[in-house]
Parts: sequence; structure tokens; C-alpha cells
Amino acid sequence: MSTVEMNGQVYWKNIKGNLVPDEMVKEIDKERDCLVRNFVEQAIEKQKEVRAFKTQVFDDIGAFIQLSAEKYDVQLGGRKGNVTLVSYDGEYKLMIAVQDRLTFDERIQAAKQLIDECLHEWSADARPELRSVINDAFQVDKEGNLNTARILSLRRVEIQDERWTKAMQAISDSIQIVDSKDYVRFYKRDENGNYQQISLDMARV
Repeated sequence: MSTVEMNGQVYWKNIKGNLVPDEMVKEIDKERDCLVRNFVEQAIEKQKEVRAFKTQVFDDIGAFIQLSAEKYDVQLGGRKGNVTLVSYDGEYKLMIAVQDRLTFDERIQAAKQLIDECLHEWSADARPELRSVINDAFQVDKEGNLNTARILSLRRVEIQDERWTKAMQAISDSIQIVDSKDYVRFYKRDENGNYQQISLDMARV
């Protein structure tokens, strides 16, 4: 609440935490407070509903996947992976996706050293595009984090050099999973037979 009552006097708590007598607060400020508070409190309740819905979806789908596996005498354990379920008539589809957030441990420095040695030796013959790709891959963002996608893309570059091979192995060995996030997406087929996502993001509704 923005207001408190003390000794029969109503006060409004301002942004600095100071108490301002009711009669000194402008009406437009009171109306703004009411408007903002009303919608934010509704948003908090909606967030709770969405969170509860998400929990129900994952619990029920997890139970269904387990039930389906038991038909083949299989017991599933651990985290469930990506899965797509479609309604019988194909009109509706939902997708569960598990996305891991990756980082690299100290072995990434060994990989960078090996790659630098390769570039130094190949300096005369190395294509500028390859050098640019490698340099870009090891650039850090504002928080000092490496771009995992760019570094992992180096493993697709096929170079027959023992040091390059060791560098790519060092990259693979240095990968660490920081955490994982579960996503669920819902789709409805349109009149053209294409699945359109049912967005729960207010910016996309």
C-alpha cells in the first residue's frame, strides 16, 4: 500500500520512503498510483496462474510420457528431453523443449592457445575469412562471457592439423552445463495447414 494511517492522519509513502500528508498529494498522483497498482497486482496474479499452468502442463505431460513408455516395459529416469505431441486430428500441437545454458571451463584457454599457434604458422596462407571467424568466436560480451554458439561453430571447420584437432577436443571437453530451462509451446493449425504458435507473451498477442 502507498498509504499508511497514523493518529487519524493518512500519509502517502513517496519513492524515497518519506511520508507525505494526504492533503499534500496531488489528485493526479493518486490516480496514477491507483492505475499502476491495479494493473501490476493483476499482472502478479496472472503470472501465478501462468506458473501454475506451466507446472500442470509439465507434470501431466511427464506422466503421459511415462505411461506411454510403460506400454513397452520401459522405465524412464532423469530429465525428459524434447518431445512433440499432436492431437488426433492434427489441429493442435504442443512442443516441450529443454534448452541448456552452456559455459566453458579453463580448458577453453588451452584451445585458444592451440588455435593461435595454428594461425601463427598459417599466417601466410590462412584465409582472412577464417582468421576473422576465429577472432570473432573468442570475443567476449559486456559481461565478459564468451559466445558459446560461435565457439562451438568452430568444430564444424574441418582442418587436418593435429593441433587443430586437439583444440576442438579441448573445446568439447571444456563445455559445462550451467543450468537448463524447460519451454512449452502451443500451436494451432490454420486454414492453410500451417501451425501457428499460440503466444502467451503479451508483446506478441
